[in-house]
Parts: sequence; C-alpha cells; structure tokens
Amino acid sequence: GGSSAPLRACSVSLFLSREPCCTRETLEKPKMIFDKLKKFDIVFDSPELDCPPVYSSGDVVSGKVVLEFSGESNVESLKLHAEGYAKVHWTESRSAGSSTAYTQNYSDEVEYLNRREVLLQADNGELTALPAGRHEYPFSFQLPEETLVTSFEGKHGSIRYWVKVKLHRPWATVKKLKKEFTVIEPIDINTPTLLAPQAGTKEKMARIWYRNCGQVSITAKIDRKGYTPGEVIPVFAEFDNATSRSVVPKAYITQTQTFIARGTVKLKRSVVATLCGDIVGPRRRETWHGRAIKIPPVGPSILQCRIIKVEYMLRVCVDVPGTSKLSLELPLVMGTIPLHPFGSRTSSVSSQYSVNMEWLRMTIPEQPEPPPDYNSVVTEDEAVQVVSTIPPEDELCGDLQRSLQSYLQEFRFRPPPVYSEVDPNPQPLTMRPRCMTC
Repeated sequence: GGSSAPLRACSVSLFLSREPCCTRETLEKPKMIFDKLKKFDIVFDSPELDCPPVYSSGDVVSGKVVLEFSGESNVESLKLHAEGYAKVHWTESRSAGSSTAYTQNYSDEVEYLNRREVLLQADNGELTALPAGRHEYPFSFQLPEETLVTSFEGKHGSIRYWVKVKLHRPWATVKKLKKEFTVIEPIDINTPTLLAPQAGTKEKMARIWYRNCGQVSITAKIDRKGYTPGEVIPVFAEFDNATSRSVVPKAYITQTQTFIARGTVKLKRSVVATLCGDIVGPRRRETWHGRAIKIPPVGPSILQCRIIKVEYMLRVCVDVPGTSKLSLELPLVMGTIPLHPFGSRTSSVSSQYSVNMEWLRMTIPEQPEPPPDYNSVVTEDEAVQVVSTIPPEDELCGDLQRSLQSYLQEFRFRPPPVYSEVDPNPQPLTMRPRCMTC
C-alpha cells in the first residue's frame, strides 16, 4: 500500500514524457529517415532536350533509369516493362421491361508491345549495395517490325505506349514509375492511291409540302485524296440550282472516330473545318474554281487498328430552305509525310517529322468562329441513322477530341481550333472555269 503512490507518480511521469519511443510522430520518422531514395526517374534519349522523341515500328527506344540515394542502400532488383495497347470501353443503358433496367459494358483491347528487361539484379539472388549518389541504368529495346498504330486518345478509347519501372528493396514498398512515349506510324501521301483525284456528282429533287420545287445538283472534285495538316484543299465545285428558292453551298471537313467492341460500334463525329460559299439564287449556277479550305492541326488517319479507327471526309453540301440537305462526300486521308518529303522511309520517324512538325506551330486566325454542329451538316436521313445508333449523350458536336496522345501536348487541354468561313484565297473572276470531270 505504501509503494502505490510512487508507482502512480512514475506512470504519470512516463505518460506525460515527450520521449519519442511511443508516439505516432516517431513511428513515422523512421520511414522518413530511412527512405534514402531521393530521385527516381525515366529519361528517354532525345536529340533535342526540349522535344520528346517520336518513334515508329522497328525503331529502337532507348533511355536510362535514374536513381539517387542519400546514403548507402540495398536493392533487390530494378525491372523494366514496356507495353502498348489499344483499348476501348463504354457503357450503355438497356431496358428489359417497364420496371427493369441495367447497364451494358462494352470493352476490348489489342496488344502491340509487351517486353520485359531486368536492369539490376544479383545473379545469386542476394542484395546489391549501392553507395550514396546518382546511379544510371540504360535500357534499349526495339519496337516490333510489324506496323504499329499511332498513339491516340479519344472519348471511348485510346492507343498508348509506355515504359514501367519497378524498384524492389528489402523492408520497403515497391517503387513504381510509368512514363508514356509516342508512336506515330508514317502515312506517306506520295503514293498513287493517295495522289488520285477524288470527284463525284449528286442531285436531288427538292420538295416542299409534297410539292416538287425543282432539282438541285452538286459536282465536286479535289486534286488528291491524301493531305497533311496545315495544307489548303482547293475545292472545285459546281452548284446548279433549278429550284425557285435560293440555296447556300458549304463545305466541311469532318472527323469520324469509330470504336468497336464485341461486334458493337460506337461513333464520335466532329466538324473540324468549314467553308461557306455565296448564296445561289433561284435557277442560277455557282462555280468554285478552287475555293480554299484549310486543314487544322488534327491527328493522322488511323486505319489499321481492329478496334479504333480515325477517318476524315470532305463533305460538300447545299442547304435548301424548307427541305433536307443535299450532300456529297469525298474521302480524305490525313498523312504525316507531305508531298516530296526530304529523307526516306527507312530513316527514323523523328528525323522525318522534322520537316512536317511545322503544322504543330500553326497560328489560329483572328476573329475566330466556332465550327458548326455536326447535325447541321448531315442530311435528315443520315441524322436519323446516327441517332438510332448513338445514345443522346453522344450527340455529335463540333468538339474535336484529343486525337493524338503525346506529341500533341500543346493541344491536349486547349479548346478545339477555330475556323473561318471566309475564303483566304479568293479566285479572280477572270480565271477560266475548270472541267469537273477530268
């Protein structure tokens, strides 16, 4: 009984003590003290310090993993994993009756790259002691020779390539680091298929309240199928208005992103450039002698992927008041190697792109004007077809989703480019009309 008071005093003294042996603060301090890793980074080899490298199929991806320790550290292993996938995913609401509903998931993926390397690991499984300071571990691997697919980021899918590194140490959590790199598969427009002219003719009878009011026809031609961003497409067209009403000719460049999973197709369409002509009066004819429409900074066409496609179209149409539109489509392919490029296909895509990367720095015209909604471009029949396959939340708009992943960094979080309907290169009135069929 007489010794209980000193014991209680001692316990109170220990409880009030600030000794670090039993406080939460000191439980966290060892983690901070003994975590000697100060830097963990992946650096790709690049000819220019401020310009990330760009690769294509068959190229060698090289770089180094940088470790920096504040003191001597033991390491079990340092491993690298290079991957590349095209992936799509979206959900749709389904109704199974008047009171039941469920969500249907659609997803698919295609593997393009899967390679592993061990950068640091003792042969006998023991630990490797690394002194304090900076340590660099180079890596190098070749991309598959077969054609890869250009990096892409869309609303319902993406095509990405990356390098992932894992650092294993005893008595420490695994450190992971992931860094993406860009793949651009060159599309050379200097081929017979892409240099072939594109032309077509379309006509329809305009009807107002079940009454024929005359015929409208469009004949249009462009010099070739393949173009690169930043180029101007001269549009040669003839609009014959045999109706009793005035019509308005227009031209649009549209982008269609197609996502495919489990046999189901999801579309995302955007208008990326516009051109508006002069009003064509009743029973009059209007001719475009190479009216210019400029291609904005968009990503190249993607045609070789099984689950993701990016396609372009030049749509020449006529707005007829009181009736549906008349529209003529001419296919386009957005390439990466312009006409008569310098260098050869066998060289690295980075050096090829040094000529063609100027389109990334194109300026946007003053007095911007937003592109029109896609529904204002298509005909009524096409609009019904699109609405029947796409839920309301995916209504087509003028927004251009980010179409290329890494090498379009400067466009990643910007709004879509804006365009003017004013012809920057009007044709002189004295120019002789050009034949539309040759």
